[in-house]
Parts: sequence; structure tokens; C-alpha cells
Amino acid sequence: AQAISAGIPFSPRSRAPTAPTTHRALVGTQHQQSAEPPRSRAMAPKDTKKAAAAAASGGDAKKASKAAKAVKASVARRQRKVRTNVHFFRPKTLIKKRDPKYPRRSVASRERMDKYRIIQCPVTTESAMKKIEEINTLVFLVDIKASKLNIKEAVRQMYDVKCAKVNTLIRPDGKKKAYVHLTQDYDALDVANRIGII
Repeated sequence: AQAISAGIPFSPRSRAPTAPTTHRALVGTQHQQSAEPPRSRAMAPKDTKKAAAAAASGGDAKKASKAAKAVKASVARRQRKVRTNVHFFRPKTLIKKRDPKYPRRSVASRERMDKYRIIQCPVTTESAMKKIEEINTLVFLVDIKASKLNIKEAVRQMYDVKCAKVNTLIRPDGKKKAYVHLTQDYDALDVANRIGII
């Protein structure tokens, strides 16, 4: 009774008074109890478990069917091209002809190598005259850039004769000389008379 009146907690088992508890100790224990959240032992619903199991089984079934198809189908291997040559050429692709939309030059260029420029003059030396009489051949000085085909065409246009063969040479003075052999149908003497070199 004295212990109860003094404010000391009384334990009924031992009938002996216990140590007094302070206000700060009581507040600390209350704070710890309030800080710990209540642990809930609620189980997950059965429906979600069933759905997860069904999804997993569906994925396994897809994998299994894919593997079965792969086993049934033959393994596709790329056939490697056998190269018997060490040289490599690019494949022949489509090459179109040119289709210009406008002329690149407004005025067409004039042909500067005409018949009057090709044949400059006939040669009238003794050796040239001998060739006219003996082997039916006319001798001309021609342009340095003229080809044998150009010379043959120019002689045909100017003197109306056919050439069988044209031989050319470049003299030491830098001029080109052409020996024009006429066909059997034409006479070099007649042509020389028309030109006026005989």
C-alpha cells in the first residue's frame, strides 16, 4: 500500500516493488510501436496466378511449335558461288543511250577539212609525170592532217574519178605527199590534162 501511494509500480507475483519508469521511456516505447507498420499476411488472388500460369504455358507452346517446324523443315544453307577465275568483273547493268533535252552548242560546228583544204596542189616534177604515164597515178600535196580516206573522197569530188589506192608520206620539209592510184576505168593522163599540169 505504501508502494502504490508512492507511485512505484507493483508486481502481483513477486509482491515486490519494481523500478519506477520515467515519462521519457514510456514515450519512446509508444513511438517505436507506432513506427512499425502492421504486417499484412494477405495472399495473392488465385485468378492472377492462373492467368500468369496460362500465359507461361502459351509461350512454351509457341516455342515448341516453332522448334517442331524448324526440325521438320530442311536447313536452308546459302550456296556459295564457285569462282574459277581470279579476275572479278562487275555485273552488266542497263546502259541507256543518251537522250539530250537541248543542244549543248547553239550552232553546229562547220567541217573545216573540206576538199579544197585537203588537196593543196598537184606535183609536176619529172618523177611525178613518169608515174602519171606509167602506173596511172596522180601525185598531190595534201594537208598534214588529212587521212587516206579524206584524200580519196576529195579526189572523187573534185575530179570525178575513183581511186583504187592512196599512199602517203611526209617529206623532210614537213609537207604531206599523196600518191593516188586510179582504177583501170580512168586514165591519169586525161585527168592531168583537165587539171592543166601537162
